[in-house]
Amino acid sequence: MEYAIGITAAVAIGLFATAVGFDKERGFYPVVLIVIAALYLLFAVMAESTGSLVAEVIPALLFVAMAVIGFRKTPWLVVAGLALHGVFDFFHHAVIANPGVPVWWPGWCLSYDVVAAAYLAALIVVRRPAPAA
Repeated sequence: MEYAIGITAAVAIGLFATAVGFDKERGFYPVVLIVIAALYLLFAVMAESTGSLVAEVIPALLFVAMAVIGFRKTPWLVVAGLALHGVFDFFHHAVIANPGVPVWWPGWCLSYDVVAAAYLAALIVVRRPAPAA
């Protein structure tokens, strides 16, 4: 069920952002990636787990770096960051013990991240300027 909700949320948020015009700003999806990366930090804080918080900082910084570099250089790096975060969600529990992560979160976040990455990739391709004649 968490997969269906994650997919639905990513499509709904993507369509909403497009309809409102949020995603016309270059910084929209990099900020989404930063927020997604920060949520594991939030879960560690909610669980009052200093060890988990310290462990979560390194992957969070990696995704923040991808967002920043993607913002400055190419949005394809943000697509990669979102997709890689989905992969990270799949393996997270085997790498980092964070007692604050809800049981349903990895599946929800994995599906959200992958669909958001695909949506952004589609936007990049559709909005690519036509070559000069």
